[in-house]
Amino acid sequence: MPLRLPDKLPAIDILKTENIFVMDDTRAHTQDIRPLRIVILNLMPLKVTTETDLVRLLSNTPLQLEISFMKLKSHTPKHTPIEHMMMFYRDFQEMKNQKFDGMIITGAPVETLEFEDVNYWDEITTIFNWAHTHVTSTLYICWAAQAGLYYYYGIPKYPLEKKLFGIFPQEPSDRQLPIFRGFDDVFCMPQSRHTEIRREDVLKCPQLSLIADSDECGPGIVMARGGREFFITGHLEYSSNTLHNEYMRDKGKRSDVDMPVNYYRDDNPDNPPVVTWRAHANLLFANWINYYVYQETPFNIDEIE
Repeated sequence: MPLRLPDKLPAIDILKTENIFVMDDTRAHTQDIRPLRIVILNLMPLKVTTETDLVRLLSNTPLQLEISFMKLKSHTPKHTPIEHMMMFYRDFQEMKNQKFDGMIITGAPVETLEFEDVNYWDEITTIFNWAHTHVTSTLYICWAAQAGLYYYYGIPKYPLEKKLFGIFPQEPSDRQLPIFRGFDDVFCMPQSRHTEIRREDVLKCPQLSLIADSDECGPGIVMARGGREFFITGHLEYSSNTLHNEYMRDKGKRSDVDMPVNYYRDDNPDNPPVVTWRAHANLLFANWINYYVYQETPFNIDEIE
């Protein structure tokens, strides 16, 4: 798919080496096509890594996407150069009068805090409310999924004794849903979190559909509003080495983090990871773009309600 990205975004050069077709704004302006507008609220510390992971997955459809990056005004990232943020990201206040066909809100390293104690809670809940009326379909990932489920539907989170860390099987509850078109009976999902939501809380809420679940790690994907919201508790967007890098960062420093399970070949961290989730990750993002964004969004973007 031709991805329309801001000129000079670092992900462009990285993805071109992977033979992924991307175009910058200069070339995209010469095509007479109404691209789908996707906005990414990137809350992860390593912005460039997350940008590249998400753009890689969004490349897997024949549709043209125009990607924008949103940031919070109430939070300054510590691990990304300010020049990068100024060049490629805009505050919510600059974007709030626009509408978007799709939105992705990432995880954030604040999950051990109570939601209301997060210093940007007021701003992010304002963005949640805005997305209800300005975006056709939104993906909430990891902490954002927990935050969205709590804010909209009162679903609590619970602390875990040890980090849920590794690759875990998930089973779709209804493979006839378009989001699971082409899926196998079981798919794998990376997990990296210190808290959880529980199946019984989700099932008690009539507005929510638990569409992917696991006996080992609990709810994987929750859907609401007929697909206008998807809450994904794991990280299908992760690249092959992300869990390894997290493990190396925490190894010997935290007693609540063990080696990621079902990840290294022969469960030996000296061996490379075995990637078992990438095909389904590409399918899920392509199905979301096609069936819940492209097929549902109006041609006149201002008609999104």
